[in-house]
Amino acid sequence: MKNAIIFHGTGETPNHYWYPWLKKELEKRGFSVSIPQLPDTDHPDVKKWLPVALQEDYSEETIVIGHSAGSTLILALLETVKSPIKQAILTAAFYENLPEFSEPIIKPHYDWTTIKKNSNEIIVVNSDNDPWGCTPEVGLDLLGKIGGTLIVPHGEGHMGSDTFNQPMKEFPLLLKFIA
Repeated sequence: MKNAIIFHGTGETPNHYWYPWLKKELEKRGFSVSIPQLPDTDHPDVKKWLPVALQEDYSEETIVIGHSAGSTLILALLETVKSPIKQAILTAAFYENLPEFSEPIIKPHYDWTTIKKNSNEIIVVNSDNDPWGCTPEVGLDLLGKIGGTLIVPHGEGHMGSDTFNQPMKEFPLLLKFIA
């Protein structure tokens, strides 16, 4: 069965931004959708978040979608899953410390070969005006390590941020790329 797992970012819940909307849209397309509540969201830590993420079911029909720190979690997840998933979509993606962000969700080292091997398709969506530094250049650098496609929406900021007043309740662009 087709399933999708959406991972929220720092300080968020499954009810933030476009996550509930995307869940409903994917369910209309026949997906089983999960948005797990990750622990201690104000201080994302891969050692706390990854065990929660690994409780989900992964198969060759799985699509994972992450926002911000949720995208970074997906990198660690792809190092760990037992078999490749169908698609990974990383929105507002990063993998190194950003000027305003240095939480322990970022691993000191990644196994890029395993990450690449464990997703049949990788898409990075980084806006051209992300205020946190999740820029197209960061996306290109990441894709240089794992391959995939970069999508650069114009003027979408962080694609959901309370700090920068970006409530973004829907994200139709994502639906165009979900396999």
